[in-house]
Amino acid sequence: MANAIFAGFNLANFWDDSDYALKQYVEEPPTSELIASVEQELGYKLPAAYIELMQGHNGGTPVNTCFPTDKPTSWADDHVAITGISGIGRTKTYSLCGELGSQFMLDEWGYPPIGICICDCPSAGHDMVMLDYSACGPQGEPTVVHVDQEDDYAITFLAKDFESFVRGLVNEQAYDTSAEDLQKDLARIRSSAFSPLLTELVAQQAEADYEQIIRNLCYKLTIEKQYFALHADELSTLLYDAQFLLYSQAHPVISKAAFLEVYPDIIALADGEFSTSGYAPDFIEDWFENRRAAGQIVVDSTGIFTFSEAYERTLRQRLLQHLA
Repeated sequence: MANAIFAGFNLANFWDDSDYALKQYVEEPPTSELIASVEQELGYKLPAAYIELMQGHNGGTPVNTCFPTDKPTSWADDHVAITGISGIGRTKTYSLCGELGSQFMLDEWGYPPIGICICDCPSAGHDMVMLDYSACGPQGEPTVVHVDQEDDYAITFLAKDFESFVRGLVNEQAYDTSAEDLQKDLARIRSSAFSPLLTELVAQQAEADYEQIIRNLCYKLTIEKQYFALHADELSTLLYDAQFLLYSQAHPVISKAAFLEVYPDIIALADGEFSTSGYAPDFIEDWFENRRAAGQIVVDSTGIFTFSEAYERTLRQRLLQHLA
């Protein structure tokens, strides 16, 4: 698409037409009548650069989805990210006047009445990119800002106009810190302090160095996943087993709920640096129910939950294999 507004800018490779984008964002090219009716409904004149872009491709997900910032937001220290750019229309979910369009975000999410919500973000509503008409009035040329619902709707200036915003978008790979994050995770797993509870639990195991077993298991898991988190994979399941084994050897487990209550204090949300810093409760609940159904977690004559003798023997043998 050749035009004076985006002169020298390659719009041919701007859009990423995934199935999701085509379904949720992309409208037919807008007619003059549709543009006028959308402007009337929203109460603002749309920027010429935005109309120009939409006439060539009416909404969607761009290839480059990040915009640099000079101060931190709830998304990152140095940039914000968008999921898509709203099209001019009413039929697609994320169009300007669609089901989750601009007015919905103002009415239901409480975004400030400064203009038009133009781009949604990966936070699913907790931050937005908006056209800000505060200084220019409804008929003027708006700036582009980021509005952070997570930070009491803090406003961060992004670009002087919509064209500058489009030209300033960069690819998310420019902010990919996964390699550095992985090395930090691995360093933390190798040497950072266990939580007080996990420290207590491994100290009571005279059979073997369970501190090293836990560190080795978490290290292998993190290499496999490329980040430190427990889900439903084989190593995660073994770590659920290890935590239950250590805890149940030191403290009576009177119910599933009792164990689930203390579980976060071992690794998931533990005090200290050795932690996944979060977890999905469904994974640990499913693990517990599966062990119960298989007869591997049993209730003894006093009403205490433990591993069966047979499963505990097998489990300890498996754990010892991870000592080296």
